[in-house]
Amino acid sequence: MEPGHRLSPAPEGRRIHVRGTVQGVGMRPFVYRLARELGVAGRVRNDARGVTIEAFAAPEALDAFTARLARERPPAAAFDAISSETIPHEPAEAFVIVESAGADERRVSIPPDLATCGACLAEVNDPADRRHLYPFTNCTDCGPRFTIAKDVPYDREATTMAPFRMCPDCRREYGDPADRRFHAEPNACPGCGPRLELRTPAGEVVAAKDPVSHAAAALREGRVVAVKGIGGFHLACDATSSPAVRLLRERKRREEKPLAVMAADLAMAERLAALRDAERTLLVSVERPIVLCPRRPDSGLAPEVAPDGPLLGLFLPYSPLHHLLLAGAGRPLVMTSGNLSEEPIAYRNADALSRLSAVADLFLLHDREIETRADDSVARLVAGRPLVMRRSRGFVPRPVRVSRPLSRTVLACGAHLKNTFCLASGDQATLGPHVGDLDDLSTYASLEAAVARMERFLRLRPELVAHDLHPQYLSTRYALERAGDLGVPAVAVQHHHAHVASCMAEHDLPGPVIGVAYDGTGLGTDGASWGGEVLVAGYGGFERAATLRPIPLAGGDRAVRQPWRTALAALDDAFGGAAPLDSLALFRTVTAREVEVVRRMIASGLNSPPAHGVGRLFDAVGALALGRGVSSYEGQVAVALDNAAGAGEWSPYPFDVDEAASPWQLDWRPLVRAAAADLLAGRGAGEVSGRFHAALSSATADLVRRVAGRHGRLPVVLTGGCFQNARLAEGVAGELGGEFEVYLHGQVPPGDGGLALGQALVAEATIR
Repeated sequence: MEPGHRLSPAPEGRRIHVRGTVQGVGMRPFVYRLARELGVAGRVRNDARGVTIEAFAAPEALDAFTARLARERPPAAAFDAISSETIPHEPAEAFVIVESAGADERRVSIPPDLATCGACLAEVNDPADRRHLYPFTNCTDCGPRFTIAKDVPYDREATTMAPFRMCPDCRREYGDPADRRFHAEPNACPGCGPRLELRTPAGEVVAAKDPVSHAAAALREGRVVAVKGIGGFHLACDATSSPAVRLLRERKRREEKPLAVMAADLAMAERLAALRDAERTLLVSVERPIVLCPRRPDSGLAPEVAPDGPLLGLFLPYSPLHHLLLAGAGRPLVMTSGNLSEEPIAYRNADALSRLSAVADLFLLHDREIETRADDSVARLVAGRPLVMRRSRGFVPRPVRVSRPLSRTVLACGAHLKNTFCLASGDQATLGPHVGDLDDLSTYASLEAAVARMERFLRLRPELVAHDLHPQYLSTRYALERAGDLGVPAVAVQHHHAHVASCMAEHDLPGPVIGVAYDGTGLGTDGASWGGEVLVAGYGGFERAATLRPIPLAGGDRAVRQPWRTALAALDDAFGGAAPLDSLALFRTVTAREVEVVRRMIASGLNSPPAHGVGRLFDAVGALALGRGVSSYEGQVAVALDNAAGAGEWSPYPFDVDEAASPWQLDWRPLVRAAAADLLAGRGAGEVSGRFHAALSSATADLVRRVAGRHGRLPVVLTGGCFQNARLAEGVAGELGGEFEVYLHGQVPPGDGGLALGQALVAEATIR
């Protein structure tokens, strides 16, 4: 060997495992292109848990390949773990994509729906491109996935794109590993793909050369248009027009609940809302959720869009059709779910024409079928971090990973309100799309269909069924029927235990924890209505350490719609029956006869169940502070109370803790007396709200410290629908953050939309 001459290092082999959301998101073409660029030979394939790469090259090239693999990824991919091991070198000549086979792959083969990527949007806007203005443009980085899948494995023939035969140009793109449309199952173009059409409410075809432009003109004229999107129909109108928004509200029977607004792009969104960086990131994410943001006073939006407060539900287009429609309208549009109040969202053409004919003036339809309905997801910032409040389109069916594999497959059927189910097996728990409130047979049928479809997609047969304790919930009835049909055990899981377990699972906490579970209601093991609970819990059981002093609900659920009843009960308890009702604004709208009837009901115990829910305390204080005796939807008064609070620090109202009770009780009576005194002294709702939130945060922290004194300084999880309230969540976390490890929800909703995850894990631990 000549002096100074160095031998090239011998080529090596490396097997790399990538786990996470890596299938159906363009991962294999990405790996292929990266390997070709770096001169790495070998192969990539999908497997049961993700993607496996066998790479052969010089050590330096393999190191660069591995480093860039960890640093770079397709936009929709999410890595849970990357590991590698040395394998014998093979004299491979090229890098190839291997078609995988085997039933195990099916469990992770359908990805979520993905928002339109920048490259596809550029093509749609390019007059020289063959996909110019084509509303169904997509690639491996974007487009519909879960909502068009009919079966597994996820390939074109198992989707609603099967009837559309690709033209030669699309087929060439689909088969070329170097093309970004390699195996993009919904791939299409104007020559071979789906098409739009316009119809009247009577179902008659409207002749229009450009259906999008025609629909955009109708929106500018103040009309309501039903738009078929990715996971179902939207009802759209001009968000800057009060008459148009009022018309939509009247027809949809949605009196006051805020309506979501779609902005054409981030620049328009900035003009509508005062955005923080994290909110911008959420808005442009591939999931494209509706994001609750502070509305600008000069937004130009109709006040009727969100009449109750300063927050605006804002989102950006996530399909080319949305982009084209917003561009044509030239203004922000209300884009609310295509249904009547409390019904499931319409997602098939005939169903939409039947159910929405009295709501929409025009229907913008297409002939690509939606197989699975999926409402828009909803998120907001809490404590500076994203919180998913409704987990549906864009997130489903991405699984939640659990560190302790389940011993059997579990179907958890969720709650009655905001229903979502969960299928859990091995180390994966898959939450289904948002179903909604199970108040009628149509929503119940939607639950049945969604569960059956997910079981088919995941090739899972439940071996255990979990459900809520409440025997009258339709989700409970469904669970018991399924368990009977399958011949498997059914396990009842206490509502708030499930909430705590859900947060534990999201953060991979083995337990025990101190779980603070605050919501409106949930049946307790003693038959009472719980909802202000501090539990010491693991997956296999819990101890109820503390709760909220109960408030009688005169008329049961009627008190939720008429919170003056709850306020009256709280005042009478706080003042020993001598509350100064005549001096409080709330009771100027309530007759003496009504007050007397409610008092008699409470005194006799007639249809006046005691409720421990923090949500009911919000109702009572909110009704008092705002002088608002009725609510048109659940949580309206609590949201309005939160919105009323001014900025800055507030001194908390007083409270007591009754340690003689078992469990301990947070006594809110001093708080109610002080709030009433402030109102009688002429202080405004903003001050009452600020002091109330400060008191509840301080009282919760005090309870946690007392429980820790008995059980040790355990991790603390904050869960339940009340912790969607950023002021409360941040207040409690701030009080405890220096003393405890405090965990809030993020990717799993803290409300009933995340309950099924906890049900699944508790039921499995119980039966284990």
